Amino acid sequence: MWYLCVFYHRLLDYRRPEVQSLAELFGGPGAGDAVEWRMPENHHEDSPFHLVRLPGDERLAAQIANRSLLVKGIFELWGQGATYDELEKAIREYPDERKLPYLTPESSFKIVVDSFGKVISFEEQNEIIKGFTYIPFEGRVNLKKPEHKFFVLETDDYGSQNGLPPVVQKTVFFGREVGAADRHLLPMYQLKSRKYIGPTAMDCEMAFLMANQGLTRPGKLVYDPFVGTGSILVAAAHFGAMTMGADIDIRVVRDGRGPDCNIWSNFEQYKLPEPLCVLRADNNLPPWRPGLKEIFDAIICDPPYGVRAGGRKSGGRKLLKGIIPPYTVPDEKRENHIPSTAPYSLAECVHDLLHLAARMLVVGGRLVFFYPMLREDDVAGVAKFPEHPCFKLVSSCEQILSLRYSRVLLTMVKVGPYTEEVERMGEERHQEFRENHQKWMEEGNLHTAVFSPAEHDKKPESDRGSKPKYRGKFAS
Repeated sequence: MWYLCVFYHRLLDYRRPEVQSLAELFGGPGAGDAVEWRMPENHHEDSPFHLVRLPGDERLAAQIANRSLLVKGIFELWGQGATYDELEKAIREYPDERKLPYLTPESSFKIVVDSFGKVISFEEQNEIIKGFTYIPFEGRVNLKKPEHKFFVLETDDYGSQNGLPPVVQKTVFFGREVGAADRHLLPMYQLKSRKYIGPTAMDCEMAFLMANQGLTRPGKLVYDPFVGTGSILVAAAHFGAMTMGADIDIRVVRDGRGPDCNIWSNFEQYKLPEPLCVLRADNNLPPWRPGLKEIFDAIICDPPYGVRAGGRKSGGRKLLKGIIPPYTVPDEKRENHIPSTAPYSLAECVHDLLHLAARMLVVGGRLVFFYPMLREDDVAGVAKFPEHPCFKLVSSCEQILSLRYSRVLLTMVKVGPYTEEVERMGEERHQEFRENHQKWMEEGNLHTAVFSPAEHDKKPESDRGSKPKYRGKFAS
């Protein structure tokens, strides 16, 4: 069955990949690839209304809608039209065997009128609802806890200057709600009410989206090698996963801002299971014993890429340059010792992350991480994102942050075991990628490209307001 999937009008690039990941989570291996999409007639791809076919029954659709952050609702579509007369014709033609089980005298129901791009007054809503007398409702009306909810969803033929994706003509949908979103997570976990946050703490909505992309659920072990204040692990723990984290700064993972304001207090605040452990560890020099591999079900992280905070690795400049030999911290200084660190370039950071994930993820496990992009950077004929022979790219979702750069959420799945041959091939791909993107991946280059002044960014007064307000990815 084709369902009508209604999205919230935000993070447009993330919407379909989230649904496909949740189909994989609840429907089993291969279910995400089996999801099919198409657009309603006369609708733009950035519209919140999409038609989706799922590899399962209504239970799968309800599970996806309830877990999703960006799905507003999934509906069994009974009809659509450019006018209410066309809608009536479509509903009458919809098979009775699909309609009648939800119209019985024993059932209760409610009709909701919703709209996108326009406001419908309460009086108009009542008139619209009265117009559905041709549907043989025999049950009783229950506005608080109805057994079945029916939705009238209306869009307008709004112009191009109101910030919404263009629609050729007005469309009215009518359908039975199969599943609805549970958005209580966002006000509950919002950063402004959290005890311990830092300048790079991940927004709670994005953290939950990353957790969905990582297929987190009870019984899974999730690791964040750049844990910071633990926002991503909080989202993973909410969905029942066991968590582990690491960070190079011992003051972040051990001390926080005091005994009642640290990573652990965030989990205590939300009554979530605490991480199994939080390590002071360097992603460049991982602490895992030789031979240990394939223990994590997902690695979900936001690596430092030098825009808001620069990456650091162990060693210090003198040690890395060979001026001083490696040293061992004396036992009497171990409790309070803070090791020297040196800059950690994006190229090196991403390489180490892929190497770690290839070794430590189970086959079928997911690597989910943000990768920065210069928006004018377009090298024809070369890989746009980092690659590794152990991984297949599942999705790439862009979030535009400024005129100059954006970040892309990359979701990769491990498709094969980690071997010496795979390690060698991974090094070759890394060197090729680094050579093609050398101009901005080194330390400080991205920060300079983002924040340095440029004359071409300044638009003449005469050009302002001359373009439509809509700035969707597919805007023409």
